[in-house]
Amino acid sequence: MENDNLSKLWELQGNDSSNFNPKDIITKAKKQRNGQYISITVMTLTAVIIIIYVFYYAFNQWNTFNLGLIFMISSLILRIILEFHSLYRKEKQLISLTQKSYLAYLKKYYKTRQIINCTITPVCITVYIFGFYLLLPYFKEYFSNGFFTYIIVSGVISLIVVIVIIVKSTIKEQRYLKQLHK
Repeated sequence: MENDNLSKLWELQGNDSSNFNPKDIITKAKKQRNGQYISITVMTLTAVIIIIYVFYYAFNQWNTFNLGLIFMISSLILRIILEFHSLYRKEKQLISLTQKSYLAYLKKYYKTRQIINCTITPVCITVYIFGFYLLLPYFKEYFSNGFFTYIIVSGVISLIVVIVIIVKSTIKEQRYLKQLHK
């Protein structure tokens, strides 16, 4: 995406008394896109680690441990797909729409992101937690009490950090939506 060409195109269209100029929109789009890339990277790394483990150790026999891993992997993959879909759809729209049309698209985009963040993401987190819960009896059986405690504590802390990141991202997106309605 060539930012200079996009700016020139939008400036030629006039500002239509919008509160945003092309540079503001491009800057906000880049910042939000970078945040999505970070989310996608973290979720992908987590999914890859679990998948490597599954293929290396887990499928010797089918049990609830494997079911838990499948739940965790599927919830991560669903979120990764949703992030990629919204990311690339937004970029495609940025290039193809006029400034006024793009602002209208952004309003719709952030409303859709609110639905994803407020309904689909909690379901994915719940499925992930349930999958992790299914792993705990196996961890307790095969690991020492100290390492088992470490797994629980680090799992809870990691989950809290992920939830805080999601909540902060949701709040930022809600602010962007409010700015667009001004």
